[in-house]
Amino acid sequence: MFKCLAYTCVALFVLYAPSCKKDVLHWSKVQMLNSNTNSRLNRVRFLNDSVCIVAGGVKWAKSEILRSTDGGYNWGNMSDPNAEKGMYGIGTSPNGTLYLCGADGDVLYSKDAGINWVFRRILDWNRYTSLTFPTVDTGIFIASLAQDTGFITFVDSNFNIINTRKYGFGLNEIYMTNQSTGYVIGYGVAMKTGDCGTTWTFLDVEGDNFMAMDIHGNEIWMCGYNGSVYHTSDGGNNWTRYRNGNDITLPRYRLLSILFVDALNGWAVGEDGKIIYSDDGGRHWMEYKRFTTNALRSIVLCPNKDLLVAGDGGTLYRITP
Repeated sequence: MFKCLAYTCVALFVLYAPSCKKDVLHWSKVQMLNSNTNSRLNRVRFLNDSVCIVAGGVKWAKSEILRSTDGGYNWGNMSDPNAEKGMYGIGTSPNGTLYLCGADGDVLYSKDAGINWVFRRILDWNRYTSLTFPTVDTGIFIASLAQDTGFITFVDSNFNIINTRKYGFGLNEIYMTNQSTGYVIGYGVAMKTGDCGTTWTFLDVEGDNFMAMDIHGNEIWMCGYNGSVYHTSDGGNNWTRYRNGNDITLPRYRLLSILFVDALNGWAVGEDGKIIYSDDGGRHWMEYKRFTTNALRSIVLCPNKDLLVAGDGGTLYRITP
């Protein structure tokens, strides 16, 4: 009896072991770039086909601003000595002014695509992680306090506070798709505005600390820190959870940024150097072979279709899928 049971167990193992094996994808090319810093790099933004900006630093000690003028291959350090706090968010206004936001209400802005910077401060001293200027006169900044309190702060062009909305949950990012319509995401919530941020409507998503969106018109993909991935095709009215980050049968991913280049092909990055890929619009995900164990906090598409990722310890890589 026991011998038969043993044979049965072995047979089952042989039968199911291949289906449990996880395929690992391999990159065509991985190029480590010289970031000239060991500081954490938080956000990457291409301003055009040539100029790219990276924002980062040490939370309470210094800012880091990297600038490339050759499409993201070579980088110079443009850090402003007046900004002594880490920079977390990047945004632009309709007239092309570039903004960075960070700890203690620190703000930097540039009118020449990041060559020269001017330092300002929002005097509530919040740690701002995201910003947008839907008009040249009004900025909207997002802050979080220990993920149990969040702030949406409206400022004028001189960074005087116009209004602040306080919430009982942390907020991570803001995205405005035009002057009127935008999204805010955070700890267990996603909200949408259609009136320049005057009112916000809660969207039907939950179950994760939502860290990033990638928006293509009404097509939006969203990822969470526990590894969830949501998708909507109607601007947020209806959502489908493609990946449940709380499903213990799935690999654990701490996702921090997401990028889709078309309706099918997308990547998400996160802690421990993890990069995952979907070729079916986000329904299923495969893991790429790691080239770093540092957290990857931002992923963007380069003008030549390479991927650019940035993260902790000055991590900056250019990748050909």
